[in-house]
Amino acid sequence: MNRFKTSKFKNTTPKIAKKDGWINNVRAGSLSCQGSHIKASAKLVAFNTEQAGGGMLGLSSVKPGSDGEWTVTQISCHSDLVTDMDFSPFDECLLATCSGDETVKLWRLCDPELQQPSAPQLTLRPGQGRLELVLFHPTSSGLLAVGNTKSPMIWDTSRQDTPLAVLEQHGDQLQSMCWKQDGSLLASSCKDKMLRVFDPRAQLTPVQSAKSLQNNKDSRILWAKDDLLLTTGFDMMRSREVRLWDSRKLSSSVSSASLGTSSGMVIPLFDDDTGLLILAGMGDTVVDCFEVSASEPFLSQVSHCLTDTSTRGVAMVPKVALDVLSCEVMRVLQLTDSCIVPISYQVPRKHSGQEFHEDLYPDTVGTTPAMSADEWWKGGNKQVEKVSLHPDKQPKQKAPPAKQMAAKKELASGGSKEDPARGCSTSSSPLSTPSSSAVPSRSPSSTSGLSSGFLHSPSPSQSAKAIQSMMGPTSKFRHIQGAVMHRDTHITNLRGLNLTTPGECDGFCVNRQRVAVPLAISGGQIGIFERSQPGRLPETALSTIQNSVNVVDLSWDPFDTHRLAVAGDDAKIRVWQVPEGGLKETLTEPEVILQGHTEKIYSIKFHPLASGLLVSSSYDLTVRLWNLESREQVKLLTGHQDQVFGMAWSPDGKLLATVCKDGKVRIYDPRKSTAPVQEGPGPEGQRGARAVWVCEGKYLLVSGFDSRSERVLYLYSAESLSSGAIASTSIDISPSTLIPFYDPDTSVVILTAKGDTRVHIYEMFPEDPYFIECSSFNSPEPHKGLAFLPKSECNVRDVEIAVGLLLTKTTIEPVAFRVPRVKKEFFQDDVYTDTAICWEPALTASAWLSGSNGQHKKISLKPKDMTPVSEAPKEAPVRKYLPSSVYLEEKTDEQKKDELLSAMVAKLGNMDDPLPQESFEGVDEDEWDD
Repeated sequence: MNRFKTSKFKNTTPKIAKKDGWINNVRAGSLSCQGSHIKASAKLVAFNTEQAGGGMLGLSSVKPGSDGEWTVTQISCHSDLVTDMDFSPFDECLLATCSGDETVKLWRLCDPELQQPSAPQLTLRPGQGRLELVLFHPTSSGLLAVGNTKSPMIWDTSRQDTPLAVLEQHGDQLQSMCWKQDGSLLASSCKDKMLRVFDPRAQLTPVQSAKSLQNNKDSRILWAKDDLLLTTGFDMMRSREVRLWDSRKLSSSVSSASLGTSSGMVIPLFDDDTGLLILAGMGDTVVDCFEVSASEPFLSQVSHCLTDTSTRGVAMVPKVALDVLSCEVMRVLQLTDSCIVPISYQVPRKHSGQEFHEDLYPDTVGTTPAMSADEWWKGGNKQVEKVSLHPDKQPKQKAPPAKQMAAKKELASGGSKEDPARGCSTSSSPLSTPSSSAVPSRSPSSTSGLSSGFLHSPSPSQSAKAIQSMMGPTSKFRHIQGAVMHRDTHITNLRGLNLTTPGECDGFCVNRQRVAVPLAISGGQIGIFERSQPGRLPETALSTIQNSVNVVDLSWDPFDTHRLAVAGDDAKIRVWQVPEGGLKETLTEPEVILQGHTEKIYSIKFHPLASGLLVSSSYDLTVRLWNLESREQVKLLTGHQDQVFGMAWSPDGKLLATVCKDGKVRIYDPRKSTAPVQEGPGPEGQRGARAVWVCEGKYLLVSGFDSRSERVLYLYSAESLSSGAIASTSIDISPSTLIPFYDPDTSVVILTAKGDTRVHIYEMFPEDPYFIECSSFNSPEPHKGLAFLPKSECNVRDVEIAVGLLLTKTTIEPVAFRVPRVKKEFFQDDVYTDTAICWEPALTASAWLSGSNGQHKKISLKPKDMTPVSEAPKEAPVRKYLPSSVYLEEKTDEQKKDELLSAMVAKLGNMDDPLPQESFEGVDEDEWDD
């Protein structure tokens, strides 16, 4: 039976350590190299630092010292950048490093509290230029794979002069390599887009190879399971991806998943026992966990962990260091600029912390090598013996902790002899295998959540106000969850979509009843799909709107679900009326044609309050207002010097904001002046931008690009545009402009771009920190657009705060964004304030043009049969902790003895009490027979 077909790990939950459980005083280097920036054994953690040009390594321990603190020290390893490092799988203190100084060094390290060795135990000098990669063999002692710029080499450290084999030179930069778990094969990925599999003992050329990678940027490779290889890298559109390959046939992948658009390479970590895969992007604040299966579905996402700081590297802690009694199946160490953050992955189980769950912990690879390097080179295929992780089966520690501490103090005060009890091995051979006594002194069960600093239930004494004062504003939407709704609600089998709409267009538009999608059919045709009729579209031709010219933008009238405005590349706006029930036949005659622009139109927007009022921007550098009631142009706004990227009406409908390619953000009051009333500096990048009003119309949020083409959000005060942005936050690097959707009821802004897979979510604040990032949503494949429905379409029983429609190449899929809540049987009135009836106009176009203002009426979304959570009956508090007086009261041994005796007596009964038979009635003496 294939273990991967089960999903016992599907509910695995990541838990980020509390800040007092982080390893601080770390100065990680942002250095460019092909290898790892951090590695961990069961005892030690080594990582790159910025000192000495990257030639120094930082060193700490996996577990804190007796005082609960981590000691961080440094080792001067190389005269140039340390490009890669690896701990021996058979010796927790043996570290191999390679460098730009063309050497490989082996270091026998000590506890961080002790004096580290000043010289390596072994130095290899391949003499073939800069070295990029170093990797211990998984089954044999004294065997290394070393990679220079273009060639992998196999080294037996007992033969230091020459390598056992120099494998075929690659066509470009060697980017990554990995051993198969049984040690028989070595796989590599290269900048020439080739994947190669070598059998070094049989031949120097690959036994399998194919030009399989789509992009030559930053690929990583590892062996996932049996014959499955896994790679991370970039596709042709420079989106990050993960792929699975059959190592026996590398011409095509067996499965893939898109990981969003960002410039940082993706670091993969794989646990062979559980099939769990960790993916962390360099520079990202997200760590994803997938489960890898040997059959469909090959990749399924388990968790999406949002971290506090950006990733510089990640490492996996060996199994023997896990807290198995807490059902910890994996622990990842995240290297950041200034600290190392442990992330524990635990499987929720009953009696967690009390019992060993054998089904979660199959026997794992032990720490005794199966053979020597020479035996392997001569054809040996022995495998490392597996061991149990059961706490009762762990070896006893050799010396008590008190003696170890005394030994450390002796060495710190000038002791000369090294001793195993002090944390250093006395073995003379650089790669000798430690004896059983050298196994980590702490058993897995001794690594508790308390000692490692992972999050626990908060103490009753913790004050919410105190936490907020230390950490700043918190977001009730931080853990918002996006989910694609059931397939029964999808519209599928879409064909012939127009995927080349201009950047100023959202790609498609939706209202409560129907969806309009431009089609790549001559004549500027538009498909109209009824939301009430989901399912698979027929193969036959569909009834469409024939716009007669190419569509550049389109928008539904917010107050009439049948009226669609379409801007064409002939500088005209056509207004179409869709009949009740949807299209039954092709429409060829528009209801209205608006003509006035002299060049192609960029975009169109309906007024949010006044019916029949439309604004448009054009290549003629003008912005025009149109009254659909009178079918004429009513205002012409000027002042733009270049392309208008985006327009946005203020919530009260009085002002219009624009963002332009000339580097300016402008605000117009169209009824008072044709020139802007305010103007300020906009985004530096000229690739595109969008704008939306936030925080009750007091601020303007602009999504754009900086001078380095990085996507950035800028926040402006609507009262002082000339002062520039008051706050900004960088998102990532991608060519597509982020399109914002803002929910005024929750102050949540949701952003994504055409061609992205990731949907970014932020809560906005009118004061510092202005932006709080929330959990993001990832779609399984790049989407072509995301448009949102009115708030009334949200299911409040599932605590949905937004519902959108996701357009892909062949489907339209509803996506709900939900807030996790416990008491979902109650109406969450802290989430749902009264919402505006935005589908009804507040006034007419002529009334607005004459100077009148209005505002939408508001309604409550509370169903009649739901009680507000603020009125929910209060539950009696359950005391989880004994009062402090119990812990503070000191009792003498005599008091404890008296209490114990009293308890025993109370249980057994009082000796002075009469026995039950004493109450029985007997007979008189004269009644006895003689």
